[in-house]
Amino acid sequence: MTTLISFFRTRRLPKTTKWGLALWISIAMACLPRVAVAADSAPEWLRTAAQQKLPEYEKDTVAVILLDETQTTVRDNGQIETLHRGAFRLLRPEAKREYGGVSVPFDKDEKVLSLKAWTIEPNGHEMAVGEKDAVEHGYLTDLEYADVRAKSLAFPEANPGSVVGFEYVERERPYVFEDDWWFQDPSPVLTARFELQLPPGWEFTTNWFNYPEQQPQTLGSNHYLWEVKNLPGVETEPSMPPWRAVAGWAGIKYFPRDPAMRAKSSGSWQDVGFWYNGLSQTSRSPSPAIQQKVAELTGGISDPLAKIEALAKYVQQNIHYFAVEIGIGGWQPHPAAEVFEHKYGDCKDKATLLSAMLTGIGIRSYYLAVDHRREFVHPGYPSIYMDHMILAIQLPDSVPDGALYALVQDGKLGRLLIFDPTSEHTPLGYLPWYLQSSYGLLMTPEGGRLISLPLLPASTNRLLRTAKFDLTPTGDLSGEIRELQWGGPAQREREEFLDREPSKRVEVFDRFLANFLDNFRLTSASIGNLDQDDQTLSLTYKLVSPRYANAAGDLLFVRPRVLGDKSTSLLRLFTEQKRRRYPIEFEEATRQDDIFDITVPAGFVPDGLPQPLQADCDYATYKSETKFSDGVLHYKRTFEIKQVLVPQERLSAIRDFLEQVAADQQSAAVLRRATP
Repeated sequence: MTTLISFFRTRRLPKTTKWGLALWISIAMACLPRVAVAADSAPEWLRTAAQQKLPEYEKDTVAVILLDETQTTVRDNGQIETLHRGAFRLLRPEAKREYGGVSVPFDKDEKVLSLKAWTIEPNGHEMAVGEKDAVEHGYLTDLEYADVRAKSLAFPEANPGSVVGFEYVERERPYVFEDDWWFQDPSPVLTARFELQLPPGWEFTTNWFNYPEQQPQTLGSNHYLWEVKNLPGVETEPSMPPWRAVAGWAGIKYFPRDPAMRAKSSGSWQDVGFWYNGLSQTSRSPSPAIQQKVAELTGGISDPLAKIEALAKYVQQNIHYFAVEIGIGGWQPHPAAEVFEHKYGDCKDKATLLSAMLTGIGIRSYYLAVDHRREFVHPGYPSIYMDHMILAIQLPDSVPDGALYALVQDGKLGRLLIFDPTSEHTPLGYLPWYLQSSYGLLMTPEGGRLISLPLLPASTNRLLRTAKFDLTPTGDLSGEIRELQWGGPAQREREEFLDREPSKRVEVFDRFLANFLDNFRLTSASIGNLDQDDQTLSLTYKLVSPRYANAAGDLLFVRPRVLGDKSTSLLRLFTEQKRRRYPIEFEEATRQDDIFDITVPAGFVPDGLPQPLQADCDYATYKSETKFSDGVLHYKRTFEIKQVLVPQERLSAIRDFLEQVAADQQSAAVLRRATP
C-alpha cells in the first residue's frame, strides 16, 4: 500500500517500480550523506537470500531481486500493519542508481514504525544502516503540494557483486480496503511473497493480472500466503502499454464483518461510486459569487451549447492547476466556492467548479474518474485507483451534436459529452488522446458505472501540409509551406509554441526543418489562431534550401517528399537485435496529408518518377503518387492511423507496412536537361 500515494490527481507521485518513487527517490538518494556504517549482523532472511545460486541471465541484466516479501496484518478496527522486505543482488554499476536505496512515503494517516537496510559485500563483510541514518524529506513542486513525506536510506557500498536489503514496517488506517501486490519488476525476481492475516469473520478476494491465478497456502485461521518464483524482468520498450497492462500483479480486497466498515470495501463499481459520492456530495454547491459569474459569462447567449462552451473555457483558462492535497484531500474535491475564490485547484477541483457552474444554467453533469494510461482500468476489477477526474455533461435534447466527437450514448442518461477541464488546449467536443479508447467510472446518484470512452475518428485529428516550391538548375529549393492542424496535432503544436517566449517560437520551425533538410534558411514564419483552441491552427513559413537536389551532369535528383516523416520514429520502436515483446500503442487515430508542387527549372523534363504506392494493414494506410505536368512535379500522399493498439502477434505486419513507407519517403525523381 505504501507506494500508492494519491489518486484522482492529474499529476500523482510517479512510480516506475514497486521499490521506489522514480524521480523523487533518485533525487533523495543523491542528497543522502555518506554515513559511517557499523559492522552489524544482517538478518538471517537476508543471508539466506544472498546464498541463492542465480540462473543464467542476459549480460546486460542490472540486478536480480532475490526476495520481495510483504506481510500484511489487518486489525479488526481497520488498522493495517505491513512489513516489507526486499533483497537484491547488484550485477552492474548502474544498479546503484536504480537499486541504491529505499524510500518509504508516509503522511498523517500512515506511519513508518521502523526502517533498516544492510549490505553484504562479495567478501562476506556486512554493514547496516537504520533510522538514525535516514533522511526525511517532503514533496513540493510548482504544481502540487501534498502532506506526503518520505524516509530514505541509501544502501552502504552498493557496488556490483554486493547483496543489499531492506526491511521496514508501516501502520495505516486506509480510506479503502484494497491493496495491489506488484510482484514483477524490470529486473528478474527469484521469489515474491504476499502474506495476509485477517481478523476473524473478515473475507477477501483476489484478482490476478498478466499472470496465472495462484491459490494461497493456508498458514492458520484467516492466515494466507501466496508465493511466485523465477519471474522474468519486464523490459521497457517505447510506445508499449502501461506497466499495469503487461507486468504481473494481483489485486486484493478486504471485506470487514462490521457492516458500518463495509463502505471502505469496493466489491463493485457501484460501490466505488457510492463511496465517492459520499465524499463529494456537498462540494458542487454554487455560491452566490459563482452564480453571478455564470450570469456574466452566459448573459445574452441563447444557445445552450454556446453557454456550456463559455463556462468550460472559463474553467480551462482561468482556474490554474495547483493541487493542495492533505490527507483525504488527495481524494476529496475542495468546495466549488473555494476553487472559484482562489482561482486554482487540481483536476477534481476544476471538474467540481465547472459542474457547479453548469448547474446555474440548468445542465446536469457527473464526475467521471479516469486514468491517463490506457488499459490501466480493468472492467472486471472495481477499483478507485485512477489518477484523473473529468466531467460527463448531460446534453439537453435541443443541443445538436454533429461537431461534438467526445460523445457517449448512455442507456439511462442519454447523450453525455465527455470533457476534461484540466486539458488547457482541448476544446469542448474533443477528448485528449490519452483518454480515448479507455474506460471511465461515471459517478451517478445510483452509484458508479463503468463506461467506454470513444476513440475519436482519424478525421478529427488532422494535419494538412501544402507547399509550392521552385527549383533552380543548380538544385536550390525555395518555397512557402502552409500547415492546417486540428484535434490532437493542433493541441500538441500549440503547447510547444506556448511553452516558449514569442521571440523563441521560431526555434520550433527550425528544429522541425532540420529533421529533413541538411542546409536551409527560414526566411519568414507566422502562426494563426494560436490562442483559439476551438479554431484550426495555421502555420505559414518560407524557406530556402541550397543544393537540395543533387546535380550530376544534365541530371537532377530531387526528393518530392520535401518535409514530413511518417515512418522513422515509428520504426525506432523495433530493433534488429531483439524481438519486440509487447504491443505498440499509438497516441491517436489520425489522418495526415502532404501536397507539394515543385516547379522545375526551364528545359528540364522527368527522366524517372517514383512509383505510386498503396500500402495497407489493419492499423494504418498509406498512399503516395508523383506526377509531372506543365513543368511542375506534383507530389501527394495520405497517411492514416486507424487503430491505436497493435497486439504483439500483429507487430510484423505493422513493421512491414512502415518499411514500405520508409522506402517510399526516400524515393527520388530524376530530372533531365532536355534543352541547353
